[in-house]
Amino acid sequence: HRERERERMAEESQSMSKMAAQICTQIASVFAKPTKTPPPLSLLVDQITATAAQNGHIFVYGVGREGLMMKALCMRLAHLGLSAHCVFDMTTPPIGARDLLIASAGPGGFSTVDAICGVARSNGAGVLLLTAQPESGSSCVKQATVVAHVPAQTMANDHDGEGHGEESRPLLPMGSVYEGALFVLFEMVVFRLGEVLGQSPEVVRARHTNLE
Repeated sequence: HRERERERMAEESQSMSKMAAQICTQIASVFAKPTKTPPPLSLLVDQITATAAQNGHIFVYGVGREGLMMKALCMRLAHLGLSAHCVFDMTTPPIGARDLLIASAGPGGFSTVDAICGVARSNGAGVLLLTAQPESGSSCVKQATVVAHVPAQTMANDHDGEGHGEESRPLLPMGSVYEGALFVLFEMVVFRLGEVLGQSPEVVRARHTNLE
């Protein structure tokens, strides 16, 4: 009985490893695709660095799972010593001309993202929009001062090439590829910013909250 249990656990571990590798490969392939804008990594690092140089605030916004990725970025920007804020937080300051809004609209546009980008632009702030559909013509794309193309599947095109039956069920459904790509992209951004801003791992770690 114990031997069968060990075999079952080994098979399950192999299955998990294979599935994880497939997910990682699918997300990594996003960054090998051609983009309609300069690479999102360089755009983000350049815009954030420029904002920091003029002591501006950085605001982030997204909806759903995209919003969770944006919050994760905001946390790391704060750990890097930057003035970073999530839109709608109780302590979020007003946005102004020296500031930057980083927003995400994977499928091309959302009503709230459109509105927030409009408010940021009307107050003179820069807007960096992350999207998989840079040619969507949405309000937020038009209002962005910088558009960063992340060429990943979202709910705007998750039915493209869809097959039939259980065998064709995607490992990463709906917007999961885009959302996973954002997480990986932001880790690259934080790593590069740490170098550019001269922030050592020890200094970054020291800014982590102890109220947990």
